[in-house]
Amino acid sequence: MRDDTQDQPAAPDSGTDSTQRFLDDVLDGLARSPAQLWPKYFYDEAGSQLFDRICELPEYYPTRTEMAILERSGPALGERLGPRVLLIEPGSGSSAKVGLVLQHLQSPAGYVPVEISGEHMHASLGPLREQFPALPVHPVCADFTQPFSLPEGIPEHRSAVIFFPGSTIGNFPPEEAARLLGRFRGLLDTHGGLLLGVDRRKDAEILKAAYNDAAGVTAEFNLNLLRRMQRELGAKLDPKGFRHQAVWNDAESRIEMHLVSQGRQHIAVGGRSFQFDPDDRIVTEYSYKYSDGGIRDVAARAGFDVTDGWTDERRWFNVLYLTPSTV
Repeated sequence: MRDDTQDQPAAPDSGTDSTQRFLDDVLDGLARSPAQLWPKYFYDEAGSQLFDRICELPEYYPTRTEMAILERSGPALGERLGPRVLLIEPGSGSSAKVGLVLQHLQSPAGYVPVEISGEHMHASLGPLREQFPALPVHPVCADFTQPFSLPEGIPEHRSAVIFFPGSTIGNFPPEEAARLLGRFRGLLDTHGGLLLGVDRRKDAEILKAAYNDAAGVTAEFNLNLLRRMQRELGAKLDPKGFRHQAVWNDAESRIEMHLVSQGRQHIAVGGRSFQFDPDDRIVTEYSYKYSDGGIRDVAARAGFDVTDGWTDERRWFNVLYLTPSTV
């Protein structure tokens, strides 16, 4: 019989707390100019299912490209990280990618997933527990964009490595990305490191197609954020009054996802009302794409050196290993 004690999340988050935080962020974001909603709220149950469908689309290359890198370079990754690694994954989501890393680690000391939803985290851990039944798992319920601590009772380990795949780092402007990686740096000692997924700059048409798929799944994913506001916050709005838009901003090196108002309308939520005129937009996601020099600069500002890296044949995506700077 397996002892589930270690699998109980530290600092569980109540539904009331998470709903209030969602409401607070929505009210803050809609009051901005332009209005903004944060991409971390894409991933309720419906949004997660839509994203799984996005990852299978022919236009959406990041997930399958990164997984191919992890599969092909797994032995080299395992050798670079070394034995008895404590693997920490902020925003753990699906266990598919971390499984590709764990299977090449020599006697991993444990796994610490960090996820804002304890319920979603436990559901996603099921396949990982089946694949690695002896692996100590110490979940943490936390918003990784805010400071968090490692749980008590984690096993002894030779080094701690943070696994941050999926080009999630691209959802943050470079200065915010540097601050986030700097907080991650604070969780590591001099023997630790950061395994980072980074989407590279490439032809604009490839990028635009990845976020404007022909089947319209990304559009549904974007609009689901409004439907989530209806379901969880009782927001009064018409999702059909908005359309999905994704554009490439070359000057900022980023894809921008918007919800564009198709007429004059209001969103009422939390006792407040927000007016939208035709073509007003809500920014829902930035996805920055990096040159080699650009990501090295972000890493340096966070106190890291890029010491190893793996890429695909087309050089569309990088998996980088960062270690704490010695100076």
